[in-house]
Amino acid sequence: MSVAEQQKIALIQSMWHHDIVDQARLGFTAEIVKLGHDESRLDFFQVAGAFELPLHVARLARTGRYEAIVAAGLIVNGGIYRHEFVSSAVIDGLMRAQLDLNVPVFSVVLTPHNFHDSVEHEQFFHDHFVKKGAEAARACTATLESLRNIES
Repeated sequence: MSVAEQQKIALIQSMWHHDIVDQARLGFTAEIVKLGHDESRLDFFQVAGAFELPLHVARLARTGRYEAIVAAGLIVNGGIYRHEFVSSAVIDGLMRAQLDLNVPVFSVVLTPHNFHDSVEHEQFFHDHFVKKGAEAARACTATLESLRNIES
């Protein structure tokens, strides 16, 4: 079965810092298409914030329509303990969804300790999300190929 004949891949992203996080979608899409996937097999979803990602990933996985799911978000440290709590909950939730539902989940959820609303930081993370989206596309393609080899 060719790559293009596989089930769909979902990318779900949080809306907080949308202009930055959206770069993950762009980087992922450009790279996954370059790797031979048909762009029409990609579905995109948005949620309010990173905390909402695990539930939506789990619901998408349960539909059976997706061979893999990519989650993207930016959890910034606003100087309060909530950063660590949210980061841990999101990453743990994504791993739990992957293991419980047997659908690969790829994280482009970044949790920097030192993010500031400045031109330099925004540009750095803008560019970094493109890179991380492309890395997720490569990891997704390699993982799906590996899993297919296990199953055959």
